Amino acid sequence: MRDRLQTAETVADSDDFIDHETVSVSVLVVGAGAAGARAAIALADAGVEPLVIGKSDHGDAHTTWAAGGINAALGSLDPEDDWTVHAADTLDEGHYINDPEAVELTAKHMPDRIRELADWGMPFDRTEDGKINQRYFGAQSFRRTCFVGDRTGEAMLDTLVAKARDMDIPYRDNVMVTRLLTDGERVAGAMGFDMESGEFVLFRSDHVVLAAGGSSALYERHSSREDENNADGPALALGAGARLMDIEFVQFHPTGMVGARYGEEWDGRLVTEAVRGEGGRLINADGERFMEKYSPDQMELDARDVVARAIAQEIREGRGTDNGGVYLDISHRDDQYITDRLPSMYERFQSLGVDITEEPMEVAPTAHYSMGGVDIDFATGETGVPGLYAVGETVAGVHGANRLGGNSLAETVAIGKLVGEHVAEVVDDPAPPVTDSQRALAQREFHALADLADSDGQVTARELLADLGDILWEHAGILRDEASLREGLAELDALRARTADLSIDGDRTSRDFEFAVDLSFSLPIAEAMLRGALERTESRGAHYRTDYPDTDGDWRRNIVVSEEPTGLDLRTRGVAEPSPEVQDAVDTGYELDYHHLE
Repeated sequence: MRDRLQTAETVADSDDFIDHETVSVSVLVVGAGAAGARAAIALADAGVEPLVIGKSDHGDAHTTWAAGGINAALGSLDPEDDWTVHAADTLDEGHYINDPEAVELTAKHMPDRIRELADWGMPFDRTEDGKINQRYFGAQSFRRTCFVGDRTGEAMLDTLVAKARDMDIPYRDNVMVTRLLTDGERVAGAMGFDMESGEFVLFRSDHVVLAAGGSSALYERHSSREDENNADGPALALGAGARLMDIEFVQFHPTGMVGARYGEEWDGRLVTEAVRGEGGRLINADGERFMEKYSPDQMELDARDVVARAIAQEIREGRGTDNGGVYLDISHRDDQYITDRLPSMYERFQSLGVDITEEPMEVAPTAHYSMGGVDIDFATGETGVPGLYAVGETVAGVHGANRLGGNSLAETVAIGKLVGEHVAEVVDDPAPPVTDSQRALAQREFHALADLADSDGQVTARELLADLGDILWEHAGILRDEASLREGLAELDALRARTADLSIDGDRTSRDFEFAVDLSFSLPIAEAMLRGALERTESRGAHYRTDYPDTDGDWRRNIVVSEEPTGLDLRTRGVAEPSPEVQDAVDTGYELDYHHLE
């Protein structure tokens, strides 16, 4: 199924040449969110001109949806915090299968990255004495999360885009990469199409940085827009010979909007953790503040997996709302405090007829983030495939079995800078030529895409993606077991067979065609998720097996996935130990005292 949804393989011959645009660049950055932007800035700082390409308009990337904040051990309010405690909290939240090097690089570099963003104009909220303000976020030992109200991601991306524009970094929007150009030994560029004109494009580059997001939109209920986090990044890397890791770990954010109340378009949309960070309380339909029984010490600010499972349990046991959710209430706070600290949430719910200064929001868990992704070396971004690098939510390693809130934005800028700097060191040819064999490979991809666009069957990609979302939500959701996972794999096989009858309504500029390409990315990653979840016979972090409810010390291992001629291959690998200074912080056992908020 790797050649565009198992349509008949088409190999172009010299008499059937498809016109296309050719672009040669020194470094191609695929993905225009924070990770791609920060890598590009580092490249430009080193004198290397990258080309950044994105699927949407410049400045409109998924980063803008990260609302609540970005972590850095500044100690603005809690001077005893430092980077080792940040790293220890991250390892603890990740249940100790994180890559310790990735964690330590992120935590160690973040104070400088925050100060850098402030210098570039990011308007962080400030304390009365002018320090960058910090708020509580779940499972963190200290107030470590820097913020711009509840629109931190938007403010950060605006800052990075403005910096990139000041540096005249080339950018191209509305381009979708469909496959990486590779001869089986190294990556030599990428192929895709212009989403506005439908024209095919061949990007020739000896250095490709994947920063294309994660895979959470594969689920029925998710917090992403429908054209983001469709598994582009991991699928492109897997198809080029890279390995994936920890793909079974998907974070279900505890508080997504309940579409049954607010409308289908809002189903699963994120209600930022900042609401709980500012003292929001979870209440069931019986009026009980139920986190008192699940986590009496950390309450609503326990780890996301703990809170999400608690909400799911309340709903399962009949204490949910009529709409299938629970209530999140911040109305006990002063009105001005709410509108100052949570302006976007206030405005969003106000537009839906809900005044959160007076009444609660209705929420339920939603698929939000992929802890798993491409297996990389974090000091360099190298994937093991020469010429291919990756960064951001596309990769695995920083977050382990569960992500600490506020660490996603942190990873993008901390590791993005390091990856950009490394790639700049190894670039030698600013504009490599296209060889005949590379053009022939591109022609094969363009013919397959043209055939896909001409599909005239009976089922649409949108239907298949919806069915895939149901399969994953039902069989690889918050609660999992062997029988259900095997059933999910069987249903996935049946869905694959239906792709032979695909229908495309429109040309290569249509949403139907875009969704069909998304489907080709989604299917192998969905299989890896189901198979990884079946392989891991324990519960750890966001992966909860009802038939193996305990965490097994022997499973402190990563599951690594590769694509072989016979299909996906899964193997396990041991986890390295943290540095002595971080281990000391782990052993000290710092812990959030939630009741400071009371």
